[in-house]
Amino acid sequence: MSELAMIPAAKPIIGDEEREAVDRVMRSGMVAQGPEVAAFEREFADELVGGRTCVAVNSGTSGLHLGLLAAGVGPGDEVIVPSFTFAATANSVALTGATPVFADIEPDTFNLSPESVRAAITDNTAAIMPVHLYGHPADLTSLGEIADEAGVQLFEDAAQAHGAQYAGRPVGSFGTFAMFSLYPTKNMTSGEGGMVACEDEEMARGIRLLRNQGMEQQYANEIVGLNNRMTDIHAAIGRVQLTKVGAWTAQRQENAAWLDANLEGVVVPPVREGCTHVYHQYTIRLDGASAAERDRVVTALREEHRVGCGVYYPTPNHELVSLHRFAPAHELPETARAAAEVISLPVHPSLSPEDLERIAAGVAAAVRAGA
Repeated sequence: MSELAMIPAAKPIIGDEEREAVDRVMRSGMVAQGPEVAAFEREFADELVGGRTCVAVNSGTSGLHLGLLAAGVGPGDEVIVPSFTFAATANSVALTGATPVFADIEPDTFNLSPESVRAAITDNTAAIMPVHLYGHPADLTSLGEIADEAGVQLFEDAAQAHGAQYAGRPVGSFGTFAMFSLYPTKNMTSGEGGMVACEDEEMARGIRLLRNQGMEQQYANEIVGLNNRMTDIHAAIGRVQLTKVGAWTAQRQENAAWLDANLEGVVVPPVREGCTHVYHQYTIRLDGASAAERDRVVTALREEHRVGCGVYYPTPNHELVSLHRFAPAHELPETARAAAEVISLPVHPSLSPEDLERIAAGVAAAVRAGA
């Protein structure tokens, strides 16, 4: 009997249309930031963020960094962020010279806890930056109210949340700015890149200046800037992917619903009323498990059942060597619990019914064996 093929944890889908779009740009001779980028910005705005002005950059981290700079965040400021997320969120704050302040998460959605955020507010707080983790929207109503009461800005890290909705509005249409990542494993990709949705034209112009050495017109540098431009090659890929992401999202949601109904022995990800989850990750909990117990289940899934899976994220940001100097405002018990208990299972659109059956059977067996 041949060995089972590994079910990949994620699988970027790049087809003939994307390759043809790249060839078109290569034949045009204009491969740096140009008409493809401008078209991608307009189309992304119309499709995913309710028409907000969008600015394309070379990575999601660049999008956060430039958004923070354009919003005036810098030395002496504090920005409240989750510790339970990828390090890019806090990194982008630290790169401005400001201080990331780590707050705890809600146990169900894994997103920033409004109560924890409220407790972390100080006179130096400039902004609150939730992450719509795994594709589920953060509590934008409560966080927005806290930001208004404190007189601070709200930013959205929507790196994993293309097409997610909160209270009938797309994520990315709430904060001063919102960043979407276009990394290969995200729900849609441009090969590499990021998109920043902006509250107003002033914010958009600031990011345009910052991404292009501080100039909108050649050699007319207005501010000190960076080279964070997106190429037309990447934008051409993104434009094609944008026409497909809606169907891919629907398939992710269908796969998630099947897993919800068929997984045993784990806590499946809930969807809060009024929210649309786009399942960048399908993240389960092994309730009450230690990190070592969780890791044994992960190993069994990968090695015995050939089910690709991931742990996002095993080490909270405030415990990373790079970020531990930024201590949390208070204890983060839910962050610690999630870091020990979570496993992200395959949910991508390429899964077959047989794959889903094998994932469910593998989870049941691995959890029983580890009990």
